[in-house]
Amino acid sequence: MNSSRLWPARVRGTRTLVMALFLLACTPIGCVGPRSQITLSQTQLNRVAEQVRPSLVRLRVVSTDYYDGREVKSQSVGSGVIITEDGYLITNHHVAGWATRIFCTLWNLEEVEGELVGTDALTDIAVVKLKPDRPMRFVPARLGDSSRLSVGDPVLAMGSPMALSQSVTLGIVSNTNMIMPRFMGPSAQLRLDGENVGSLVKWIGHDAPIFGGNSGGPLVNLRGEVVGINEIRFGLSGAIPINLARRVAEALIAEGRVRRSWLGLDVQPRFKGGDRGRGILISGVLPGSPAARAGLQPGDLLISLNGTAVDVRFDEQVPEFMRLATALPIGQPVPCTVEREGREIHVTLVPVERGDFLARPREVRPWGMTARNLTPLSALEMKRPDTNGVVVTSVRAGGPAGEARPPLSAGDVLVAVNEQPVRCLADLERITHKLTSGKNEPVPVLATFERADKRLMTLVRIGTREFEDPGREVTKAWLPVELQVITRPLAHGLGQPDLRGFYITRVYPRTPAERAGLQVGDLIVALDGEPLTATSAEHADELNARIRQYDIGATVTLTVRRNGKTLQIPVELAPSPRLPREMKTYRNEAFEFTTRDLSFFDRAEEQWPEDLQGARVTEVRQGGWADLGMLLAGDVILEVDGQPVTDVDSLRRLMDRVAAEQKSPVIFKVLRGIHTRYLELEPRWNDSTRSP
Repeated sequence: MNSSRLWPARVRGTRTLVMALFLLACTPIGCVGPRSQITLSQTQLNRVAEQVRPSLVRLRVVSTDYYDGREVKSQSVGSGVIITEDGYLITNHHVAGWATRIFCTLWNLEEVEGELVGTDALTDIAVVKLKPDRPMRFVPARLGDSSRLSVGDPVLAMGSPMALSQSVTLGIVSNTNMIMPRFMGPSAQLRLDGENVGSLVKWIGHDAPIFGGNSGGPLVNLRGEVVGINEIRFGLSGAIPINLARRVAEALIAEGRVRRSWLGLDVQPRFKGGDRGRGILISGVLPGSPAARAGLQPGDLLISLNGTAVDVRFDEQVPEFMRLATALPIGQPVPCTVEREGREIHVTLVPVERGDFLARPREVRPWGMTARNLTPLSALEMKRPDTNGVVVTSVRAGGPAGEARPPLSAGDVLVAVNEQPVRCLADLERITHKLTSGKNEPVPVLATFERADKRLMTLVRIGTREFEDPGREVTKAWLPVELQVITRPLAHGLGQPDLRGFYITRVYPRTPAERAGLQVGDLIVALDGEPLTATSAEHADELNARIRQYDIGATVTLTVRRNGKTLQIPVELAPSPRLPREMKTYRNEAFEFTTRDLSFFDRAEEQWPEDLQGARVTEVRQGGWADLGMLLAGDVILEVDGQPVTDVDSLRRLMDRVAAEQKSPVIFKVLRGIHTRYLELEPRWNDSTRSP
């Protein structure tokens, strides 16, 4: 797969490539191997590139993933090609199939938002509709006929590698029937969302270099026609034939999904020994499937399906049979002929609709986990009798599900809560809402779940605890300076080996210490005539501990050595300011960031003016909307959508308004170091975003 992931580069659950060989080769753009030395004029190349360029689109995709017990957003970049004047474009499922937001950069660098129309993991094809904010007519690419390609034909790979602007690389068709070799085992399969893409796709192998970000871009012949959609690279580059991609795209545009038939058969090429010259070997029949009901058996040789003769001797022929078997009329009788023990047997199959292998997961925040529904196919694979229950897909460390004893873990199937049946995610969410509504503390519930062939129970404290104000320590008398112990080595270095006490490293501005005339570099050796004894780091709190024994507002006399002179300096003691950890805090669950009020120490250490107002960011959770918007820990939020932020209470009110109005984008003005920046946070609002 060749979508280029922006930071953080994270493996994405079941949507990853399950094969170490699928690596992006570091081939320089424009370099081709010795077998691909193609003699083409610059004029020819320019003509083809200019024909297709107006149809090229660079996609920046904000996708959702589900791991560590939460929904995580990430950004990736891929390519696409416009196929209709009204703005439908083809790309890969692994680029846009899990998109929350899609930003499309056109050939003229104009950015237009896109909307996911439909996606198909089984062929790794997705369709996006461009949604400009003004009327636009787009330039569609011409689609060719991929069945006419021959080995040696020159082709151009076009797209946006590494998130860069449009590029073109040149190569030849190396293989028109490229598959993943079966002898390499299951690890050699390209799986997306549990689907084996190679079961339907035979790739166009070519050696035009493609890189991360080229995924979804067109493979183009010298007539300027799109003949494939680039997808993978493992030595050779691989493109999905446009004839297949076109059919899938048409179905997605028409219905938003691809409807396929399912028979419940596992098949493989027939044995080489004693080859009868026809058929495909049935290696397995799934229980309860149309094939099982029709009486088909492992070992049967399927020789005809719906009137079409079947001949599969080689692995390269399997995808053709699978396309036949998944395109049968759903719910209608289909004739089938098999050979069993030398006899032909005629049966009738009634295909059912296949559906997706895996349902999409969701975050169940009160449980600290992500989960998905069972589908008929996933239930079969898990050897379950039906689709009742909710499959746990990940658990947050330290969250309710993870802290239960025994803890829930990925793969568990939750079947009941407080003895109420849980048939699906909607049941779990309804029961959870009823149990936690109006509660400020976690609620203990009895969860019944199944793990393999065991039925277990555990107590889970579900719900989210209100974020508590940390409170503050008792205010004590305070000397507004920072100190360093005069250790024995320092005393020797100062030429006063018997010196004991503290060295002033900072005098806080606009405080009684500054007004009393204390200076950085002063050596404090006594307090109210009592000598100090500190000589090592273990004594670092000696002076402050003594100071805390006085009343706030009391005046003490410090014995100070400065430039060889001993001074007696009276200083009024101030009330101790609140520490950063004691400041009032606000956590925004929708955007996933935490802030606190500015403290005295923030202003002093950062040398901020006394009148600076705002809320300091203390945490930005990876994969949240704030993280995608480039908000950083340490930033000070000064404004939200032009409205000033004075403290965390004002920030809370502004963010509540943002949620109520479902604004997007949301503009933060922040102070970062000595610079101010405007950040554009672009959430896609839904129930989980709106409700913490």
